[in-house]
Amino acid sequence: MATWTTEELDGVGSAEELQIASRRADGSLRPFVTIWVVRAGDELYVRSAYGPGNPWFRRAQASGTGRIRAGGVERDVAFVEPPADVHEAVDAAYHAKYDRYGPKIVGTVVGPKVVATTLRLEPVTG
Repeated sequence: MATWTTEELDGVGSAEELQIASRRADGSLRPFVTIWVVRAGDELYVRSAYGPGNPWFRRAQASGTGRIRAGGVERDVAFVEPPADVHEAVDAAYHAKYDRYGPKIVGTVVGPKVVATTLRLEPVTG
């Protein structure tokens, strides 16, 4: 399994936004979508702000792989369901990074209702 370098974690983790694209069945990339990303420890996480029906999230879950761009990093990734014990840290990371946008907006990506829409981004070597 590949791991993130310190430079990649710092770059993506400090980026305001992330561009994410899932792979089609033929291996080609879908168009990139811009979302928020957080770093918790040595891992990177994304959440669907508008639930499990959000198109980018459904496609990422279905394909399991894709590509991200943020903070000067562009990398192939796997979209992985994270362990249950990370959600408190992921919530804290979203609050620390994005609370300036206000509770109405940040509330879409924190709390128990979004646990099922959390994906850990794992680097893939290709």
